Amino acid sequence: MSLFWRIFALNALVLGAATALLLWAPVTVSVPILLTEAVILVGGLAVMLVANAALLRLGLAPLARLRRLMTTVDLLRPGQRLPVAGGGEVPEVIRTFNAMLERLEQERATSSARALLAQEAERRRIAQELHDEVGQSMTAILLGLKRSADEAPPRLREELHEVQEITRQSLDEVRRVVRRLRPGVLDDLGLVSAITSLTEDFATHTRMHVTRRFDTDLPELAPETELVLYRVAQESLTNAARHADAERVTVALRHVADRVVLTVTDDGRGIEAPREGAGMRGMRERALLIGGSLDITPAPRAGTSVQLTAPVSRKQL
Repeated sequence: MSLFWRIFALNALVLGAATALLLWAPVTVSVPILLTEAVILVGGLAVMLVANAALLRLGLAPLARLRRLMTTVDLLRPGQRLPVAGGGEVPEVIRTFNAMLERLEQERATSSARALLAQEAERRRIAQELHDEVGQSMTAILLGLKRSADEAPPRLREELHEVQEITRQSLDEVRRVVRRLRPGVLDDLGLVSAITSLTEDFATHTRMHVTRRFDTDLPELAPETELVLYRVAQESLTNAARHADAERVTVALRHVADRVVLTVTDDGRGIEAPREGAGMRGMRERALLIGGSLDITPAPRAGTSVQLTAPVSRKQL
């Protein structure tokens, strides 16, 4: 039955019941109307309205569920679907909406994959230019300063040493930026070594205590999976340093069945409800690219826990 005929039938049922009561009930209407008769008519009208409202609410309940889902759906949390039951127009609308959600999720995953791959390519290009151009130029400057300092008088030599030290610190900073843009150790030595290097560098620059817990039986992962795990760990550590006011961070890698689980837990201020900023949404998009899931929850005692669950085997993007 279509939605039109369903509503028509509900209203016809209410009006038919009211007409039957008027025909067979011993009720008359005087002119002018008596108070008791007015009370009976108003009461009957109220009953008709309540019955009509209840029946309409029952008939339109699937549309109300659809409206609630439409206001809360998030393409970064795939799999949200409305159950389809019955026949008529409303279930067909729900089926169409579910199909639209599936199509949007696929299109979002495809576009996100292209954007993130382009982002990684740009990171690689910038890192290469910093290493080849800026890094080599600053190295040449350091060598020139050293030669000048060796030949300069003592008073000028001290100033040249100070400039040399500033240049060396700047070169170290450029190299650190290059490692953050494109971790060469990830390509050369793998995920465990890359995250170890990341946490050591993080602890050095933030003065935070970092604990690492890695399973010894971690399986071999696809390059895309390793890169996503590394980027999520990097973003989680950055958030812990910038927003959580944490003192301790634990980074864990576990092998559970056919999945690898990355957990980054801090002892900071914690969260009541995670605000979906650009960093968190970026982590969710990366997780979707490898068929994984990301959970951001309060830590058991205090702070925040970021957990990424990724499948061991995954087709390349």
